Amino acid sequence: MKISSFALHSIAIADGPLRSSYGRHAPYALRTIVELRTDDGITGWSETYGGEKPLAALEALRPQIEGMNPFRLAELFSALTNSVAPIADEVRGGRSQTYLVPGENPLDEGLRTFAAIEIACLDIIGKATQQPVCDVIGGRVRDAVPFSAYLFYKDAGGGGLGADARDDEYGEVLSAAACVREARQMIAQYGFREIKLKGGVLPPDVEIDSIRALRQEFGEAYPLRIDPNCAWSVETSVRVGKALRQELSNGGYLEDPCPTLEGMAEVRRQLLEQDVLLASNVAVTNFADVVTARDTEAVQIVLSDPHYWGGLRQMQHLSHVCGLLGRGMSMHSNNHLGLSLMAMTHAAAACANLTYACDTHYPWQTDRDEIVEGGRIRFEDGSVRIPDKPGLGVEIDRDQLERGKERYAGLEYRKRDDAAEMRRHVDPAWERVLPRW
Repeated sequence: MKISSFALHSIAIADGPLRSSYGRHAPYALRTIVELRTDDGITGWSETYGGEKPLAALEALRPQIEGMNPFRLAELFSALTNSVAPIADEVRGGRSQTYLVPGENPLDEGLRTFAAIEIACLDIIGKATQQPVCDVIGGRVRDAVPFSAYLFYKDAGGGGLGADARDDEYGEVLSAAACVREARQMIAQYGFREIKLKGGVLPPDVEIDSIRALRQEFGEAYPLRIDPNCAWSVETSVRVGKALRQELSNGGYLEDPCPTLEGMAEVRRQLLEQDVLLASNVAVTNFADVVTARDTEAVQIVLSDPHYWGGLRQMQHLSHVCGLLGRGMSMHSNNHLGLSLMAMTHAAAACANLTYACDTHYPWQTDRDEIVEGGRIRFEDGSVRIPDKPGLGVEIDRDQLERGKERYAGLEYRKRDDAAEMRRHVDPAWERVLPRW
């Protein structure tokens, strides 16, 4: 079996004006769809970061991908990631995502690019062997993967532009009461049993009130977590952690409250009596970081992501390492459609030490953008089940794919820039400052 054709599809999907410490989301998020077809007629798909840079990195692989055996991925991984190079070189290079939105860090470009190819190849392998992807890579430990309600502060608007503007399902969310309303709507529709709030947007006391209001509304049965994306100083992080020690207990955590592993280690030291757990997808982005996080007790929960950790099998390795080092594990999310959701679900199903519900942006995308045949992926009680189908378990609606490509062609921008959106719509002088509080 050989890969006979390699196609890349740049698409745009509507996105609401969600806020974070990076700024504000643009009306459209960019994604790249990878299509690999074999000489015996099997097609494999994957979804990854969008825009010119991810597209160029994938396009540069064309000579290696066309004619490649999709079962033989190790050589490509080694070529793209320098996997035998000394880890110290990687650490000195600084793989932190602190100042870069996911998908923009040049130091993990090889891993991101490989992951997009690996997932499409695993889709092919699953279809060729008539097995789901999670079973191809060693077997699942769960049949259904739980996800959390991912709340955002946001301005009014549902995303899209002009005639393509979307209904604003959740309305403006810039207060504690609005957060509770947003959570009620999301849980009613998807059945989530854990709640995450993207913080670092409003003054910390407002965000403390939001978490307290969520606990009052949903009770201790719903673990809570907050992620300010490094917007707080060590002092503010400690103050918030102490204020929310009860609300963040019972399966909750504080994610990336301040910049650097050193800062988080100090936060953990000062919160030790409160036993507030710290999580990260910003300061911990490679295997060497996991060891440092354990040695310094800076991070107790690692947020994985198959898209930039290097694919599904790297996720399994991370799961094993987290288990060995006594770290918990969850999963980070970026804007995505059903294709990425299924890759995330298969990855999580095959990771024994993934101990927390995964993040997902899926509720923030709409039917009008979904490229999976049959429409949106279904959630049952906050979880996605592994389909009884080979590969990723989904196929692509080519008409919908073409509509996404038309949206992309009509946009003026080719990369994510949340700071520019804040300056355009909220504050002309806005800059990302870390720490802000």
